Amino acid sequence: MSAETTDAAEPTRGTPGADPGERRREQRGWYFYDFACSVYSTSVVTVFLGPYLTSVAKAAADADGYVRPLGIPIRAGSLFAYTISASLVVAVILMPIVGAAADRTGRKKPLLAAAAYVGATATAAMFFLDGTRYLLGAFLLIVANAAISVSMVLYNAYLPQISEPDERDAVSSRGWAFGYTSGALVLVLNLILYTGHDSFGLSESDAVRICLASAGVWWGAFTVVPLRRLRDRQVAPGHGAVGSGWGQLLATLRDMRRHPLTLSFLLAYLVYNDGVQTVISQASVYGSEELGLDQTTLITAVLLVQILAVAGALGMGRLARVYGAKRTILASLVVWTLILVAGYFLPADAPVFFYALAAAIGLVLGGSQALSRSLYSHLVPHGKEAEYFSAYEMSDRGLSWLGPLVFGLAYQLTGSYRDAIISLVIFFVAGSVLLARVPVRRAVAAAGNPVPERI
Repeated sequence: MSAETTDAAEPTRGTPGADPGERRREQRGWYFYDFACSVYSTSVVTVFLGPYLTSVAKAAADADGYVRPLGIPIRAGSLFAYTISASLVVAVILMPIVGAAADRTGRKKPLLAAAAYVGATATAAMFFLDGTRYLLGAFLLIVANAAISVSMVLYNAYLPQISEPDERDAVSSRGWAFGYTSGALVLVLNLILYTGHDSFGLSESDAVRICLASAGVWWGAFTVVPLRRLRDRQVAPGHGAVGSGWGQLLATLRDMRRHPLTLSFLLAYLVYNDGVQTVISQASVYGSEELGLDQTTLITAVLLVQILAVAGALGMGRLARVYGAKRTILASLVVWTLILVAGYFLPADAPVFFYALAAAIGLVLGGSQALSRSLYSHLVPHGKEAEYFSAYEMSDRGLSWLGPLVFGLAYQLTGSYRDAIISLVIFFVAGSVLLARVPVRRAVAAAGNPVPERI
């Protein structure tokens, strides 16, 4: 296929193509965006940037341990958390605007390219984060984190356009599997460089900066594949609107009132996904502070999660074909609850038990995320994919603050990380109850979409 043919907007209604070969070609290209960008979430956000940016901020701090961006006193140890929060504010403003623009014009691919390469460039530029350049690090993190959030809105919005209803669970699961595969692969390479930096003639700081920059290079290089294979679709003239970030979000939520069952699913997802994201973000704190585990154990556990999440995403995709996505997600939420209960009783200074818990997390993590995405894709009205997925992405990235707040308050009130980790059970129990009450077959029909045989 020529570049001109690939880039032209084709006169389809945004539904999957009749040609199975062309559809599979697009799906394979779509998988590779997860393969491209997941290394950012794994190597940059989860492993390396938090501790490194904190060390740079501490090097720039005054005698009292504060840095003062724009004259505002901030504890150096809090800079990373505050920067993540700031990036989510930027993302919340941008995601509805970009989502509505994509739906209005049908030009998802140029917007995906812009978001991806802005994020990849910002990540690659983290190579220059050294000395006391904490402001540079904060700025690059805000840009990269907001960019990946915007790109995921556009990426997810392709799902209902490149897959038939009955194959979306499998397609979504393969996308997550591709992402976890690349995350594990790059993390292994990063750890080889980091742990052996002396033998490579590098300082520890040099090794970290190369690891950060390599994630940006990887992200940009593999984004070429989806950009060559995905197609734009034409839309009806005058469809969609572009307003301010919050204004467009409110407009999307008002439109969702005409699809209350879609909104009900989104609420359930917001609740249980908040629990998922909090477990992921706080597991290392729990492991180090409560269980007394060293950094090598924690990083190895992250790698184990990445590897097993591939099998988990594919395995749960197969289960969904037999039992339906909703039942499979509900089963995964039961497993998440059992993981938290087991974590509460986990003995200190026992890495083998922590690895077992990491393995369990890996097996349900990818599947619960992949099936949630594919199930939601059935509930989105035709022609509003990017707009509705902007609300979904904000549930995933922009609104996952309540879980960490509950975790922090539980620790503050009890002084025990065990009490804090068990407090998160409420998110999985409440999310399960809310999801169980959603009549998904009726919700799909109400959105005007064909109802799969199993959902």
